[in-house]
Amino acid sequence: MTDIFLRACFGKPVERTPVWIMRQAGRYLPEYREIRAQHDFWTVCRTPELAARVTLQPVERLGVDAAILFSDILVSLPAMGLPVAFRPGPSIAQPVRTRSQVEALRVPSPPDDLSFVLDAIRLLRKELAGRVPLIGFGGAPLTLAAYMVDGAGGKGFPALRTLLYDDPATARRLLDHLVEAQGLFLEAQIEAGAQAVQIFDTWAGLLSPDLYKTFALEPAARLVERLRRPGVPVIYYLRDAAHLLEAVGRCGADVISVEEKIPLSRAARLIGPGPALQGNLDSAALLASHDVIERLVSEVLDDVPKDRGHVFNLGHGILPQTPVESASFLVETVRRRSRRPDPAGDVATRASRGPSNG
Repeated sequence: MTDIFLRACFGKPVERTPVWIMRQAGRYLPEYREIRAQHDFWTVCRTPELAARVTLQPVERLGVDAAILFSDILVSLPAMGLPVAFRPGPSIAQPVRTRSQVEALRVPSPPDDLSFVLDAIRLLRKELAGRVPLIGFGGAPLTLAAYMVDGAGGKGFPALRTLLYDDPATARRLLDHLVEAQGLFLEAQIEAGAQAVQIFDTWAGLLSPDLYKTFALEPAARLVERLRRPGVPVIYYLRDAAHLLEAVGRCGADVISVEEKIPLSRAARLIGPGPALQGNLDSAALLASHDVIERLVSEVLDDVPKDRGHVFNLGHGILPQTPVESASFLVETVRRRSRRPDPAGDVATRASRGPSNG
């Protein structure tokens, strides 16, 4: 395995820390804004040529070490019979809150219902020509359920949490359905050419540890298990989840993406041995001066345990008001400050789980 990003995901020695940025194809880029001035969000997602073009923008502009497919975690919901509008945030006209509504949901066939995503991946693999790996992604069952039950993004997703307490059997049935649907979708992305996959469990941090273990961790772990392929790392991302990290290590992912609110060294102790870490610079740091960015990048790099694989990233998505020059400086700084003369002596392999997938 020669690619630096994939090696880091599996805890193998690297000559420097790889870096990519969540939401790296987005509104802070003028070339992205030009495309969005001509096409709405769903059109870009559903047009392989446009999705590929946007995906490539940060690779060409910033020189990041991985491309991530331009799409949305809710892209599969219409194929399940649940239309989604953006106004500008996601809106679902008929939320799913009863057993009969759950049973009426379809399990999409990715080659038939989501071919535009798979076509974009195939196109990107040709365009990238091995420059950097391509990351596919999807939503974790609990996080998708949050949008489906509440009908929109919102503070606290109260309808979802009420369902977990009042009707746990229906909640479990919905989550089982989503494990199957997302499993098929992410498997299809890998078969189409995605070289890594990231599972976004953005809203799992709303739950208590007990609810998390039952309704988020268990279905996420099943999803991770069915995605396991030689050489294809699975990344698991949570937000506002410092209180859950002692359980998160049991999800089985190769990489745990850590938000900025907890130091990586402490996160590593809580998660336990095994997974590599991803993160975790505060997105707002990119609004500061270059001197501050350099100092904060160094603090993150210095905080990574020497026996852990590490992929540098933000704790959450890049802010739209971020200067492009600051994003470029971040990538250059990580490359320069993380270079190591003896990578074999600095990063241990993941012996606790036996031979790696790589």
